[in-house]
Amino acid sequence: MGDERTEPGTGRGGEPGPESEPAPAPPEPDIRTGAPDVRTGEPDASAGGPEPRTGEPGTSAGEPEPRTAPTPTTPATPPPPPPATPTTPTTPTRLQRLAGVWRRPALRWPKRIASALVLVLLLPPLAAGIALRVNYAGDPGDGTYTRNRDALWMGHAWVDGGKKDADVRALAARLRTTGVRDLYVHAGPLEHDGTLPASAYPRARLLVGAIHRELPGVRVQAWLGDELATEGPVGLHLERAATRAAVVRSAGQVLDAGFDGAHFDLEPLHSGDADYLSLLDDLRRVTRAHGALLSVAAHQIDPLPSLHSVGAAVTGHPKWWSQAFFGQVARRVDQIAVMSYDTALPLQSLYGGYVAEQTSLALEVTPETTDLLMGMPFYYEDNMDHHGSAETVAAAVRGVRLGLSRTDRTRENFGVAAYVDFAAREKDWTAYERGWVR
Repeated sequence: MGDERTEPGTGRGGEPGPESEPAPAPPEPDIRTGAPDVRTGEPDASAGGPEPRTGEPGTSAGEPEPRTAPTPTTPATPPPPPPATPTTPTTPTRLQRLAGVWRRPALRWPKRIASALVLVLLLPPLAAGIALRVNYAGDPGDGTYTRNRDALWMGHAWVDGGKKDADVRALAARLRTTGVRDLYVHAGPLEHDGTLPASAYPRARLLVGAIHRELPGVRVQAWLGDELATEGPVGLHLERAATRAAVVRSAGQVLDAGFDGAHFDLEPLHSGDADYLSLLDDLRRVTRAHGALLSVAAHQIDPLPSLHSVGAAVTGHPKWWSQAFFGQVARRVDQIAVMSYDTALPLQSLYGGYVAEQTSLALEVTPETTDLLMGMPFYYEDNMDHHGSAETVAAAVRGVRLGLSRTDRTRENFGVAAYVDFAAREKDWTAYERGWVR
């Protein structure tokens, strides 16, 4: 078939087709030469001699020959000019105007400053992303599996009557084949003055006894937390000696109720808080007197030196602790569990690389006599702080194993801590068991 773009009435190659319009008429005859009149096929009447000028006598019989004046030829009409090519509008576009402004010599230094700012803002995140991705590469070392020192954060329903004996038996069946040794059961929160009403944990003794029967060797700790007044007027004021003393008394209460330890989660806790360190020293004396454990939930460690200071200056909310402060806390407790989730990272590879880095940083400053636990997300959310598709149990476990392999493969007092039991899915338990328990 012919080209679909060929107009109707034309053949292939541009030749006229059967439906083409007739060819234009040939030019009229030259009256000066007697060329045939193509319209009649007869010679022109003036052929055979020079063309007489208008008004001159003719040559026949010496008399003027009457004749009709020849029709003057119509001058050839010049071909129409080709259609004009559309020209670019002379009015400059917004982009052209901006480009013109950008090229002004007076903006030379502002342009250099702007370019430098772009590099300052873009290069560090790009470099950090590449570093985290590289940190997630490679294979974990052999033997980097559970040391049977793992932990599980658990909801308040276990001590307020929401859970029954059947729930305890189901929990025991779930945990028997895992490495979980410590349960952080929510028994608070603390009041803002540091006190804790006994009505907050009415079934604590029954729970502890049931867990000890079903899971010998598993320890049940009271999870106590509160919001600190570090970024607003409302909350618990650690700078007040009376408040710290009340927190210490609350720890004694839960230990008297049968708990095997006290686990504290106070947020937001800024790096370098001397009042917090003082509180830990006082709590340690109480837990040791009861033969119990003191454990804390810890903020993440600066992935870059002094990054917590930048966060404090820019947002007023420093997310990280310095590595030195983390070490100070770790030396004052029996267990420290890093809340290594809610990182806002969008990809599993970045999150896993971040966990690997956090594991290494924590191992470097945690005494071997202190249990170091790396948190992993047993829940799914999708928001600015936590992308559920990225922060997975599988990525967390792989990151933990990579960090352990590179920093202290033989560390015994080490484990993972799952947050939280009431949001856990079956796939979370499966990923934990396959990746870490084996």
